[in-house]
Amino acid sequence: MDYDYDYEKLGLKMGLEIHQQLNSQHKLFCHCKTELVDDDFDELVQRKLRPTQSELGEIDRAALQESLRGLNFKYENFEKHTCLVENDDEPPHSLNEEALDICITIACLMNMHIVDEFHTMRKQVIDGSNTGGFQRTGMVATDGYLDTPYGKVIIESLGLEEDAARRVETKDGFTEFRLDRLGIPLAEITTDPSMHHPDQVREVAYMLGQILRSTNVKRGLGTIRQDLNISIAEGARVEIKGVQDLDLMAEIVNREVQRQLALIDIKKELSARNAEVLEEIHDLDELFEETESKILKSAETIKAVVLKGFDGLIGREVQPGRRFGTEIASYAKKRGVSGIFHSDELPAYGITQDEVDRVSEFLNIDEDDAFIIVAHDADIAVSALEEVKRRANLGLDGVVEETRKALDDGNTEYMRPLPTANRMYLETDIPLFKITPDRVEPIAGNLPELPDVKQARIIEEYKLSEDLATQLVKRQEADMFEAILADVDVDATPVASLLAYDLREIKREGHDIDVLTLDHFKGIFTLLADGKIAKDSVRKLTVETIKNPGEEISRIAEDSNLTMLGEDDVKAIIAEIVANNEAMVKERQMGAMGPLMGMCMKQLKGKADGSLVNKVVREEIQKLI
Repeated sequence: MDYDYDYEKLGLKMGLEIHQQLNSQHKLFCHCKTELVDDDFDELVQRKLRPTQSELGEIDRAALQESLRGLNFKYENFEKHTCLVENDDEPPHSLNEEALDICITIACLMNMHIVDEFHTMRKQVIDGSNTGGFQRTGMVATDGYLDTPYGKVIIESLGLEEDAARRVETKDGFTEFRLDRLGIPLAEITTDPSMHHPDQVREVAYMLGQILRSTNVKRGLGTIRQDLNISIAEGARVEIKGVQDLDLMAEIVNREVQRQLALIDIKKELSARNAEVLEEIHDLDELFEETESKILKSAETIKAVVLKGFDGLIGREVQPGRRFGTEIASYAKKRGVSGIFHSDELPAYGITQDEVDRVSEFLNIDEDDAFIIVAHDADIAVSALEEVKRRANLGLDGVVEETRKALDDGNTEYMRPLPTANRMYLETDIPLFKITPDRVEPIAGNLPELPDVKQARIIEEYKLSEDLATQLVKRQEADMFEAILADVDVDATPVASLLAYDLREIKREGHDIDVLTLDHFKGIFTLLADGKIAKDSVRKLTVETIKNPGEEISRIAEDSNLTMLGEDDVKAIIAEIVANNEAMVKERQMGAMGPLMGMCMKQLKGKADGSLVNKVVREEIQKLI
């Protein structure tokens, strides 16, 4: 979809929050490994969480709304992978200093001021993703910046915190989580809202990703999460969770701008109509005793509320394929209903026009009024309609401050209210940690090379293709590549090919590539440099080395029949093959080159260099013609 917004006139402001898992040896406040497991769990713990007051005696609105859902939680434990700390049954251990050092590295790369004391706080989270109802977090650095093509962007803060538990499923009134991810160290980067164009926020997200990739962070699906804060002048700040696809980021921004503009227009129309959300919840059971609607027939009760002045606006589109009614329904769904029915879309779903007319008469609906129906168990129906009234009333104010989830098509949906400062309070079980200059200075003096810089240098220095250099950096194999070439005088391309492509395929075949060391790679490529194996044998020798990691590389090559033949032996074998196909050579002349090369390479099975085989085959053909 094409958008023609004047972003400056709209007062568009955007900020980013990046959450990146750190690749430390153990979790932030215990010594469990930072690895996810697929094993069956050993123990299941059941909990129910409730909100608590902040230090000022106030309850966070997001935590309160979560508590009203009345959810229960189960947590999967693993004897060898989790401990009592994750279960909130044991005090946290001391701070993971390795994770802190990674954060200090990231801070230096973003020109930040590092704090001199790390204070651990509790951030209230009662959606079940933390067993104690809070996440431990602390500030590492503040006041940094990035220079971008669109100007300077301020990095407000860098925090170090615990990752949440993994959600498994929700059924039978319980949401189940797996505790292997809970406590993995996370770096949280927050920018100020100084970005004013959709393309700019994508560029900043890319630059932050480059900085993180240059440090010791985890890679792969789910290891980095990006949240986007958006507002326009007449709207409100909205936090969009899970903006993973950089290419979709501009579309998400534009659709949120569209949504806020639509809600502002709806507010103005509601104001002009003196709209009002009536408090009474009406029972419609008798009106639908004879209904043929399967949904209504299966419900315990059918209830409705009246929205004065809302006619035609509930069905108003706010994002492509999503209407104001969808916004209202998202709130109701948090109370356990699958959806709502509203008068702008009826008759439908088996509800007839006659039934709509009877409901309108019963509710005393005027021309500009609307109604919303919920069909469910009695308690859930009433609870859902209370949320309907709350969201409809918020519509009178225009755009609502809230947390939303990014969808795959670029739209978003409501998750919960925007959290407030009331969710933070001090962690009393962990002492402060002093960050001294003696800790920071060695890190600041030995910062890693950023990926884009490293890629350009590798292309220039080693004459690699852009594709190979890109893959080396992307797969974090560039350091191994340079370490091999520092000691072995060999062509860089086969080294890069093995590390960038072949290792991934070897791993997919089920081989444990983690057993390979720098010495193994040096041994393999020393044999190549000395002409003792062919380029075609490098991959095979690597697989054989994985099978026998304790053996000498030269012995593995010999035992695997991968060592090169002498030039005289190669010539003799090729001469015999060409002689046996003399008729084809006489008929095709140099056109026989291709078929004969195939025969020779198959016979030699990687025991001769391809360039030598090509040269000898050509010479033997020329002898005959």
